[in-house]
Amino acid sequence: MSGIRVVDLFLHPVKSTAVRPVRAARVTYAGLLGDRRWMVVDADGDLLSAREEPRLFAIVADTPETDPTVRSALVLSQSPSAAVALTSLHVDEPGGPAVEVTLHGKPLRAVPADAEATAWVRESLGRHDVTLVWCDDPTRRALNPDYSRPGDHTGLADGYPLTLASEVSLRRLNDWVAETATERGEPLPDPLPITRFRPNVVVDGDLEPFAEDDWSGVTIGDVVFRLPKGVDRCVMTTVDPASLGRGHEPIRTLARHRKRDGKTWFAVHLIPDGEGPLRVGDTVVPTSS
Repeated sequence: MSGIRVVDLFLHPVKSTAVRPVRAARVTYAGLLGDRRWMVVDADGDLLSAREEPRLFAIVADTPETDPTVRSALVLSQSPSAAVALTSLHVDEPGGPAVEVTLHGKPLRAVPADAEATAWVRESLGRHDVTLVWCDDPTRRALNPDYSRPGDHTGLADGYPLTLASEVSLRRLNDWVAETATERGEPLPDPLPITRFRPNVVVDGDLEPFAEDDWSGVTIGDVVFRLPKGVDRCVMTTVDPASLGRGHEPIRTLARHRKRDGKTWFAVHLIPDGEGPLRVGDTVVPTSS
């Protein structure tokens, strides 16, 4: 177990936009600092994710945590796959009142960004029914009490503060995907990258595929985490962030090998029991159930 280490760290400043790799990050009780504090909502205030709007993947969002040269709360720019060319925009934390929004059907409160920021997002996506919002107070967002403790909270993540994925498990999944393609007489696909699953922490080393399923917790560096449950996966993982095209994988193969309770599973959630730094190269020490 001592041979497990962090090999990647990722932040997602605006939910469903481009993944931002970092070498170090700070754990707070709400999750990694700078991760998923912003999101885009539709005219009804419902989360708009890349599952419904793949063009979100072409938006690049940076913060001081992803780029030390950033001097505002957020910088919006575009990847090469963007349909339109826009000048980068610096965005400050909004100061207006919080409004009700919903994330996967659950009501939350968030503060709308200024008109210029929302106009930029609307032009980037080619639609005029969306608004950029910011989570001003993550402590308002309690977690599912079936898997958490009183006081646990997060910002605009799907349900829990962090997600951890294993490169060992991904290699097994990619082997299965190749087997599926061969059985169906399809060309062998390129291996899926770990970023398809949008984790915060990626580990590799001396462990078996899907060993993380049996962990009850993990210590990374000096920070202790509980592991409440696995991550059930949706069709958003079938969108290629570079081309924005959709395919069958990984859901098709996960449904064959990793399906239970009517859902497909890959990676695990984490809830921090403390705060502190994480770095690529940190030792990972799991606790078994």
